[in-house]
Amino acid sequence: MRGVANSDLDVDLAVGLARAAGELAGGGTVVVGRDTRRSGPMLVAALEAGFQSVGVDTLDAGVIPVGGVSALVTGLGADLGVMVSASHNPAPDNGIKFLDADGFKLDDEREADIEARLFRGAPWSCPTGGGVGAGRVVPDATDRYLAGIRSHASRSLDGVRLALDCANGAAYRAAPELFASLGADVATFFADPDGMNINDGCGATSPERLASETGAKNRIGFCFDGDADRLIALDEDGRVVNGDMIMAIIGLHLKSRGELAGNKVVTTVMSNLGFRRSMQDAGIELLETQVGDRYVLAAMREHGAVLGGEQSGHVIQLDRGTTGDGLLTAVRLLEVVVRERRRLADLRRDAMTEFPQVLVNLPVRSRDLDRAKGLEAAITAAEAELGDDGRVLVRASGTEPLVRVMVEAARADTADSIAHRLAGVVREELG
Repeated sequence: MRGVANSDLDVDLAVGLARAAGELAGGGTVVVGRDTRRSGPMLVAALEAGFQSVGVDTLDAGVIPVGGVSALVTGLGADLGVMVSASHNPAPDNGIKFLDADGFKLDDEREADIEARLFRGAPWSCPTGGGVGAGRVVPDATDRYLAGIRSHASRSLDGVRLALDCANGAAYRAAPELFASLGADVATFFADPDGMNINDGCGATSPERLASETGAKNRIGFCFDGDADRLIALDEDGRVVNGDMIMAIIGLHLKSRGELAGNKVVTTVMSNLGFRRSMQDAGIELLETQVGDRYVLAAMREHGAVLGGEQSGHVIQLDRGTTGDGLLTAVRLLEVVVRERRRLADLRRDAMTEFPQVLVNLPVRSRDLDRAKGLEAAITAAEAELGDDGRVLVRASGTEPLVRVMVEAARADTADSIAHRLAGVVREELG
């Protein structure tokens, strides 16, 4: 659930959502974490009040990456986890993300049950006296979370020079502390949150900002988003290493060591053609899902894959965690750098050749692509023109009144020309 805090997502809705989820859980304990948004404490207070009112105990983890909430749920034996964050969205927005007792995002069925109870509303089963839920703070929440990540770090980072863009978000304390404790030389940027500067021209959606910082030159850069579930890296030369590239580097390394379960990687329809060819050439089976890390996770669990993710930087490693975790991904990426004794720039170059990709987002009156009668023929013609050296994807956004047109080609000008040609068809037929 995501929207403008105190408008779309207000206190009454947060209380009702907590009551619905808590009633379905039938008691127990919930871990609640948040990012640095000004509205975070307000929504956390509302959620905790709602949970306690239906007999659920709350454990307040404070400001912590979403991977920390997931780790605490399992580590403390809680029944639910909740992260209050709008991820990469701007500061006025906020959101509520639920995790189950195993640290995974809720499945569709359980979400539907919560929604049904929420829309039903009162009467709630509200106990009194000793039945009211108790609330307490977890003062060592971040320490517990980082200890878990450090347990996976198989190499010292002595001599590794890092630049961290914490997006003024949930990673602002955790990330610098983690990498310094592993021995890295750390330069930290955008780690001074004021409640309104989260993701403000920085973080995973603006990696070029870190690349422009003088103090980040000749360092490996890590850019996190608001809740730190995404990671976009920069190599030592300041070039972007996106989610596809990160998965290619890690996947090829795991394959070479016999540690890639089933030789499978899960990705979405948005992954670059260069990534697809890299995996194919290495003998790695690529499983494709619709856009969304929840769908990636579901496919990973179904097919026994340990690595999956999205071009946007959500990377899931089921041998080490249960959700996208930018800090955990960064540690694994550095493990490859140190083990192979190579620059990230060289690993990036050898892992995959990225095809130029053009994405056009079109506001439309209708997202019903079936109404665009001429679109299918236009797509067929574009695919014939590209042959094996390109790809076309036209899809309706699941969250906004947009149609997204994506074209990849061997040449950037070809991709741009075809993308805007298809965009013209969509605009003419869907408004």
